[in-house]
Amino acid sequence: MNKHHQVENVSIESGMLSLVVDGKRIQRELKEVSPLLAAASEEEQQGFRVSPSGYGIHWPLLDEDISIDGLLGIAHTQQGGGPWLSHYNN
Repeated sequence: MNKHHQVENVSIESGMLSLVVDGKRIQRELKEVSPLLAAASEEEQQGFRVSPSGYGIHWPLLDEDISIDGLLGIAHTQQGGGPWLSHYNN
């Protein structure tokens, strides 16, 4: 299995999603990431799983998924029916 990202130390506190991705600390406001997560109970917010490949985070109680690439601002596009390309959105 290919590893997309190394995801560690995921936590949600005071309306903020914090995690370490590929050695870099990331913090995002929950309301900007997912209104559903922002409105969820603490139990629902804490019940997450990081995918083994590092592709994303899943909250089974909410049926909510967040991609790590999305948090990092990486967009995936396919040009002319060819291979998928990744680039950062600034």
